[in-house]
Amino acid sequence: MAPSSSIAFSIRLLAFALPFALLLGNAVRGAQASVHYYDFVLRETNITRNCTSWRLLLVNDNFPGPTIEVHKGDLVFVNVHNQGDYGVTLHWHGVKQPRNPWSDGPEYITQCPIPPGTNFTYEVNFTTEEGTLWWHAHSVWTRATVHGAIVILPEEGTTYPFPKPDGEEIIVLGSWYSEGDDLNSGVAVSLDTGEAMPESIGYMINGEFGDFVACSQDSTYHMYVEYGKTYLLRIINAVVGAELFFAIADHNLTVVGMDASYTRPLVSPYLTTSPGSTLDVIFTANKTPGRYYMAVRRYTSQDTDVTNFNHMVATAILQYSGNYSLDTSPKFPNRSLPGYYDYSGADTFTFKLRGLASKEHPSDVPLNITRRMFITLSMNEILCPHHDCIVAPTTLGSSLNNQSWDDPSTDVLQAYYKNISGVYTEDFPDFPPFSYNWTGSDNPDAWGVANKVTRVKMLEYNESVEVVFQDSGVLQGAQRHPMHMHGYSFYVVGHGLGNFDNETDPLEYNLLDPPLVNTFSVPRDGWIAIRFVANNPGVWFWHCHIDKHMSWGMDTVFIVKDGGTEETSMRGPPSYMPPCEDSYNIARMKSRRLPRQISRI
Repeated sequence: MAPSSSIAFSIRLLAFALPFALLLGNAVRGAQASVHYYDFVLRETNITRNCTSWRLLLVNDNFPGPTIEVHKGDLVFVNVHNQGDYGVTLHWHGVKQPRNPWSDGPEYITQCPIPPGTNFTYEVNFTTEEGTLWWHAHSVWTRATVHGAIVILPEEGTTYPFPKPDGEEIIVLGSWYSEGDDLNSGVAVSLDTGEAMPESIGYMINGEFGDFVACSQDSTYHMYVEYGKTYLLRIINAVVGAELFFAIADHNLTVVGMDASYTRPLVSPYLTTSPGSTLDVIFTANKTPGRYYMAVRRYTSQDTDVTNFNHMVATAILQYSGNYSLDTSPKFPNRSLPGYYDYSGADTFTFKLRGLASKEHPSDVPLNITRRMFITLSMNEILCPHHDCIVAPTTLGSSLNNQSWDDPSTDVLQAYYKNISGVYTEDFPDFPPFSYNWTGSDNPDAWGVANKVTRVKMLEYNESVEVVFQDSGVLQGAQRHPMHMHGYSFYVVGHGLGNFDNETDPLEYNLLDPPLVNTFSVPRDGWIAIRFVANNPGVWFWHCHIDKHMSWGMDTVFIVKDGGTEETSMRGPPSYMPPCEDSYNIARMKSRRLPRQISRI
């Protein structure tokens, strides 16, 4: 999947890059750094899948969208032209954006949506990231069709910490909804009425369902390989609402990177991947020349009696060069691809991940913790006096520490920078409001009631932070939650099943080579412990990357204060930011139109 070259283009201006970057307020960049420019045009585009034609919002008419390719340390400007019908924002997932939350993208957190008929230019500053990331819309569920890959190559003159592969391929895993371009309408109706959220009807590999879906056999994605050669897969989970298992028939996979940070090589017959996560994976084409399925199956961490979900298996074909019969079907990974409810298989893979922790790519885990937080992840009943709930007086929701996030009409970043009162409060709690048996199944339902609030957490500059995320079984809602932090990567120093024990579990922390990631799943009926240093001032979103849970309120915002010098302080805003009042009204009017179809699954 090559980057789109018809509209997106890259200009390398060695003599001009440094002063241009300085003019825009950037820190001095290395002599080898380059500046790249892309134009992203968002418009409604006709697309046919599964025997049905749709009109969907895409970028540059591509699904998935164009690839951004840079070297570590480069600077990118993306001019987004919104020719669609409603406001939208873009997020550069996993890019830390030092001191510049103005270009981070989540709507009503760091900006308001770009209104139709206008454009906005994002400044995307690559610093420590190296490997694979991705970009996506961050407005309601628009990212279902608006997303694409980011490839960050090593700095000029350096190379991978593993033998250079003979070839590489981008693999984007996506999901498909029967609501088409009315998906956001379905979400809005569900939030207002308490009805079930839309559910995907299929998964995709590079925009295609594969052989097992009607009208898809001729368009199944193919990857062509030569016997004996080694290949790098850049795997991106762009699915809106589910974790996935991935396998290639008869081929072992070696994980060498995650979320644009290198890992210790981990050999596995399958992968577990969460929405938002990226994996860099090596494999060798050393099997009998023929055709082999890449296959993706949903992993569901809900109770096994929950069966009304999408059971579709997405496929692509790994095809060897050479002379052999094409009459037989490709081999399927029957033995290596886990089943839908394989809790142990999902956790086993995730818990084995380690950081590389080499001389060239060292681990820098904070050891002297100055701020500790314990955050429960819960499904909830939300009081909804202003909504037309089907079962009054509550509707289904989710929360962090029983605080269910409510988007303001003015973005939090603007309110913080301009000191606008009444948009948010600074009292997100470090601990839950009360204690209980977190993973118990017999807790009173009353403990699952939460209010909609806009509470943020304030952090001092350079604080060393430890957060323990604990899954909760309140309302029988135990399941995995991939937690994503904007503006930072974090070390996962501990994880386990059951209730976190503050006395014994920290004794088992991995402080030598934990994985450094931006998204990581809290296991069903379990916990993870993460650490990071709050050295990126600004307004940064924390949320579950299963969009249903995010829409229900499993979110919060961390505001990291300035450090007292220009180099440790948040930058000022660009000369133009999308207006909040107009974009808010446009987005809400669009989301209130009646959908063609609402999934009741």
